[in-house]
Amino acid sequence: MGIFGALTTAVSGLRAQSFALENISGNIANSQTTAFKRTDTSFTDLIPDALPSRQVAGAVISQSRATNSVQGDIQSATNDTYMALNGEGYFVVATSNATADGQPIFSGTDYYTRRGDFELNKEGFLVNKAGYYLKLLPIDRNTGNVAGSVPEVMPLNNDILPARATDVVTYRANLPREPVSGLLDYSTYAVDPRPAGSPNAFAAQTSPVMNATLVGAGAGQIASGSTLTLATNSGTPVTFTFGTAPNITSLAELVTAINDDPNLSGIEASTAGNQLTITPTNQATTFTVTAGAAATALGLTSAAPTASTGGGYVQANEGSIFEEQSIPGDAITIYDEQGTPVDVTFRWAKVNDRATEGVDTWNLFYLSDTTATGTEPMWTNVGTNFTFGNNSLLNPPIASVNIPNLTVDGVNVGNITLAHGATGLTQFTADNNVRADILQLNQDGYAAGEVVRIQISDAGRITAFYSNGQMADIAEIPTVYFNADNMLKRLDGGAFATTFESGPPIPGAPGSIVGQALEGSNTDIADEFTKLIITQQAYSANTRIVSTADEMLQEALNMIR
Repeated sequence: MGIFGALTTAVSGLRAQSFALENISGNIANSQTTAFKRTDTSFTDLIPDALPSRQVAGAVISQSRATNSVQGDIQSATNDTYMALNGEGYFVVATSNATADGQPIFSGTDYYTRRGDFELNKEGFLVNKAGYYLKLLPIDRNTGNVAGSVPEVMPLNNDILPARATDVVTYRANLPREPVSGLLDYSTYAVDPRPAGSPNAFAAQTSPVMNATLVGAGAGQIASGSTLTLATNSGTPVTFTFGTAPNITSLAELVTAINDDPNLSGIEASTAGNQLTITPTNQATTFTVTAGAAATALGLTSAAPTASTGGGYVQANEGSIFEEQSIPGDAITIYDEQGTPVDVTFRWAKVNDRATEGVDTWNLFYLSDTTATGTEPMWTNVGTNFTFGNNSLLNPPIASVNIPNLTVDGVNVGNITLAHGATGLTQFTADNNVRADILQLNQDGYAAGEVVRIQISDAGRITAFYSNGQMADIAEIPTVYFNADNMLKRLDGGAFATTFESGPPIPGAPGSIVGQALEGSNTDIADEFTKLIITQQAYSANTRIVSTADEMLQEALNMIR
């Protein structure tokens, strides 16, 4: 049996190497096929049953060894709907075997692939170049969450994205400390453009003509021992006693005493023509006088800033004056519920200055009627006094302002929140004093939009981009993996089917989706050529065994002739 055994073993070797050659040929042929998984060849020896001392090397059989778990190189692509899996996992796909009313009908069997060259077909389905339809999970547009757990073949619709009305305008800016426009002279406007209730500094109080000596019993004099108590909201009450030194003896001494007392900040005393004049140095001062003979003689009474009856708008016939006394604050387009665009132009006006009123206060206006004439309102005040402290930050802090029923040229946008945060508006010294330095100006509304393109995100979602500049996730791409993916059954077009040995698919593959990319073949040409040379040598060696065995049989036959 030795020669015949050698022959059959050599023939098994020829068959095994032929099988290996077929796999090498297929690997090389598919070296450029997207996501192709090469097939390697495993050889197994077959040992006849015999005593250990009589065992032979045995024949051989060949088997395919899958490399599904070996990833190919990830290569960038220009197509927005191409995708690759980086790591373990498979896309879920289906095939169409019929149509009804022009729409494909899908089999109930799921298949799996790593081939991600998907493109939209005429029905809106994502189909790869091998003809497999990608299965997806729908996303609820309102919540952004996946709506369902069972993947399905679904067309990507091109529905209109509904308009969204603007709710919030984010506005952050730095206002110049000394604007080129100067202060808004609100007293010259027919209607005070400031918000109603804005403080006005109280008028200076002037005494009647007094006697220069001030203390005495005559006209224009104050009885010795009389007292005058003054106070402002910035200090404690201060009492002045009239009489002989060291008390107050003259009008000049009274003026000096008032101006030198730190508890009376906010007022300034002066004298001219033997008259005492007390003037507030800022609009926040409250001036309190304790009633008495001295106060009566000097004609002083308690006083506080009066509240403005401002109308909160600028008339059209005063628009040019207003623009001279204010600075631009930029413009933004917002949207109403129907998606109608509304252009809103802002201007800032400084209404109080620290040097004269003790505080820096600004008002913000928007152009509410571009066609207004005469006494019709053209610029509308947002209704807030923005007051800045010594540190150039808002004092008190104002994180946001509500503009009720904002209307521009007859289009009512509704209630708008102007948000800037506690430190979003500042008044630091800047080189640019002709306009507000806008740091951020955006809003959250948009008009209706049509789908202009879709793209695969690295988060594994299909994102639609709309003509209005918005984007939204419309579907999620599910992935699966297998405990034994090398036991999957190969199908045409780089697809796989489950087998008993592979086990069922497990949702949520560890691998991640890479958008605008494709996985290349995992075939290494150099490695395949090396295997090709070895296979050829092994095949040739097996043919020599056959030739040698044949010659030996011929010798055996010639012995009996």
